[in-house]
Amino acid sequence: MTRRRIAFAGFQHETNTFAPSHAGLAEFEVADSWPGLLQGQKVVDGSRGMNLPIAGAVRAAEEAGNVEVIPILWCAAEPSGPVTDEAFDQISGTILAGLKAAGPLDAVYLDLHGAMVTDSYDDGEAELLSRIRKMTGPDMVIGVSLDFHANLSHQLVDLATVITINRTNPHLDMGETGARCLVEVLRTLDGCSRTVAFQQAPFLVPLHALNTGAEPCKSLYQAVADIPASSTEYIELAMGFTAADVPDCGPSVVAYAETRNRAEEMLQALFQQLIESEAAFDTSLLSADEAVRSAMSMTGSGPVVLADVQDNPGAGASSDTTGLLRALAGAGAHKAILGIMCDAEICAKAHEFGVGGDFHGGLGGRSGIVGDQPFKGHFKVRALSDGRIPYTGEMYAGSIAEIGPSCLLAIENEGREILVVVSSERTQCLDRALFTHFGVDPYECEIVCVKSIIHFRADFEPGSLAVLNVSAPGLFPCELKGQNYQKLRRGLRILPIS
Repeated sequence: MTRRRIAFAGFQHETNTFAPSHAGLAEFEVADSWPGLLQGQKVVDGSRGMNLPIAGAVRAAEEAGNVEVIPILWCAAEPSGPVTDEAFDQISGTILAGLKAAGPLDAVYLDLHGAMVTDSYDDGEAELLSRIRKMTGPDMVIGVSLDFHANLSHQLVDLATVITINRTNPHLDMGETGARCLVEVLRTLDGCSRTVAFQQAPFLVPLHALNTGAEPCKSLYQAVADIPASSTEYIELAMGFTAADVPDCGPSVVAYAETRNRAEEMLQALFQQLIESEAAFDTSLLSADEAVRSAMSMTGSGPVVLADVQDNPGAGASSDTTGLLRALAGAGAHKAILGIMCDAEICAKAHEFGVGGDFHGGLGGRSGIVGDQPFKGHFKVRALSDGRIPYTGEMYAGSIAEIGPSCLLAIENEGREILVVVSSERTQCLDRALFTHFGVDPYECEIVCVKSIIHFRADFEPGSLAVLNVSAPGLFPCELKGQNYQKLRRGLRILPIS
């Protein structure tokens, strides 16, 4: 069996060009829900057992038995505004230096996102691959795994030898996606020659409409999965990241086969299914007041989950807007919990007063969004934490949330109570552990409010009475009409035809 020397590296960022913040080197170095920047053998040891593409790729390499794993670097930063040139150049330079120092290589595996925008480049991943290609040459086998929300460009598809993309949303198959990529890299090294076909869809789909457990995504991704894993041909579907104002924003299809005709045939079959599904995407949203009133009127087993989709920090939002909290208080909601509100100042006060203490203050509302302001009230401290919280849900199990000094606050309103989990660092509320860590079982609440879009569904939707998507102010636009796009390619529809 021929021994293969394969370099492994990862550089992940999902960029919200509408967010005012930037991702500098420090943001890639710090641990959040994923590890901080890893180099050398720590890339393998620090990600092992996690639902990460690079962990899956390493596992597949080890199972193959003929791969020498050469780990170089892996890093990711919490979604935000563009990656700074300094961070991009330094991290890219470290990857390039590692590839050069590795000596003769048979292939390179890259764990990327697909929606990275930098201060200078609309397509950060394509620029990284361009720099790697200049050093390795056109014949080097380069496998790339990408996120479900990748905005694929022709340049990226041309530069990569093979691409694999997450097929679930919530992303429960990130590790599997990395493993599939490594398998395709090995097939290529063993002589499997393929051509690629690629096409971009003419419309955008808001992220809250992209649940793969519901139609039309369910059928679309079933069509992707119907091609046997043992086949030398395969197809991938990316649904795009609508907060990246770039020409290549939106859904796309990429197909691999031994002949150009077969690749085009496969692509057109799925692409036509995507086009015919356009009107089936449910893009509806309820106002905060409508959602709270609806939740309070429902009867049955389990909580009603309200998703504050436009303030999802997992898509670059600030996680501190107060629209949904105000609606809860205004309606006199009871046995309700909201998380995660990011407010380091309030967390510091809670730790100062201690459990059982109470204080007046203004919670959240500091992101500068028009119409949003701090929620002023009287808060009672119910629980405190250092913010290191092991995840227990399927998507992030094995990882630890690093949310900084944090607390559980109670807001009393005419004998009714609203609980709020507050963090010092932005964290998407996608795992029940972010509530149970503070002693609250969300299934014992009547209303559960999460600052998330889709990922929460894996851990919160089972056993819930209903899930409602809420349109409250936030830095991640789900209401695309009227959004100030400047760079989208000509003819791209902002919303699917309804």
